[in-house]
Amino acid sequence: MKAPTDTSSEKVPLITKLAFGSGDVGPAVATAIMSFFLLYFLTDVARINPAIAGVILLINKIWDSVNDPLIGMLSDRVRTRWGRRRPWFLFGAIPFGLTFFLLFLVPNTGATGKFWYYLIVSLMLDLAFTVVNVPYTALTPELTRNYDERTSLNSFRFAFSIGSGLIAAVAHPLIVNAVKAGGGTEQTGYMISAAVWAVFATLPFFFAFWGTYERHTQEEEETMPFLEGLKTTFSNRAFRYVTGIYLLSWLVVQTVSTIVVYYLTYWLRQPGLVAPVILAVQGSALIWLFIWTAVSKRVGKKGVYYRGMIFWILVAFALFFVQPAWPSWVIIVLGLLAGVGVATAYLVPWSMLPDVIELDELRTGKRREGAFYGFFVLLQKIGLALGLFLVSQALSKAGYITPPPGTTTPIVQPDSALLAIRLMIGPIPAVFLAAGIYLVYKFPITKAGHEETLRELQAQHGEHSLPH
Repeated sequence: MKAPTDTSSEKVPLITKLAFGSGDVGPAVATAIMSFFLLYFLTDVARINPAIAGVILLINKIWDSVNDPLIGMLSDRVRTRWGRRRPWFLFGAIPFGLTFFLLFLVPNTGATGKFWYYLIVSLMLDLAFTVVNVPYTALTPELTRNYDERTSLNSFRFAFSIGSGLIAAVAHPLIVNAVKAGGGTEQTGYMISAAVWAVFATLPFFFAFWGTYERHTQEEEETMPFLEGLKTTFSNRAFRYVTGIYLLSWLVVQTVSTIVVYYLTYWLRQPGLVAPVILAVQGSALIWLFIWTAVSKRVGKKGVYYRGMIFWILVAFALFFVQPAWPSWVIIVLGLLAGVGVATAYLVPWSMLPDVIELDELRTGKRREGAFYGFFVLLQKIGLALGLFLVSQALSKAGYITPPPGTTTPIVQPDSALLAIRLMIGPIPAVFLAAGIYLVYKFPITKAGHEETLRELQAQHGEHSLPH
């Protein structure tokens, strides 16, 4: 799709917002299933010790620290007739779907063979995830410079993201249970479900490629050497704050997503609540995404973050005190209330980042969306990996018992493991959320400040009016 011919307009066409939003379906599906079920799959389906699973994830993040910023900076330099960003997710879509499918197979090998299989496949999936997701997310500031339009654009993106993640996270256990009810094994259920979601994750990238555009031309862009770009990126004070905000928010999202299956299965002894609770949290977050988008026009991005996170902190402490004898509806209600805060963790940091990029352009004279978004996607995956790694190590240290082969009902875990599970769904996330609130308070960019940045940029570029 070509960019609008009236380049003075910063309004994004509806079809472009829909296409842009669809580009987050694949990453959201993969992230949702990995967040909620990957560690459980490795420990209770593939029968890997939690500590060993954590080592796989740790090595994966070392690889992440290289490929995410590198792909981001490469996408700043690529020149094709389709633009700099869009070819990456066009040609990376199929490898992304294939490696996601392979991750949820159980090889017929011993512990060592499984370790190497999951390590290699997870490294391949991570690279494919980076190839499609970093250039895709870097499209945001190229579609519009308008402060409120960016919030709107990200609300479309996260509507697709939360919606598709919701569908995948709720339907996945239903597919697995249906296979088991039909006489199949849990391993077969995971394989079939992974095949379904691999296709579901791949196809939307083609619509995203067709329906989006890139405003900036080859002549408008300059690049920096890698090390200079790395140094300049993190010398940006606003960027350091927004990365801290996002890392803390996403670390909590991933930790809670990972532990909730263990919390429902082993503490509350109600594994059947997994799908309803995920539906409650993600469904509520989807609705509140649009509510917060409207509220942000009155109170700003900071005001939205304060309100959402304080709400989530209260819910986190409530979850710690829930007892197994309590009725199921209490858990569902708490899930609905948690979604109020989850929506802000999705929306606010990603809406802040484009404003940081404009400030960087004003100071350096260069636009480097790929570099910034590369580091941001790295933080997302660090949050995912840290959540999985910390949960796996905490469970191992607390004496978590890996279910023996042939187990069909939840075993009884020791009190130490149950306490660790409760702490990781309540008080520990609350501390990180409180730290995020402090960083948002210190974040230096306001709506008025961003508009002043745009005016100065327009003066540099010889433009005449501030986009509305």
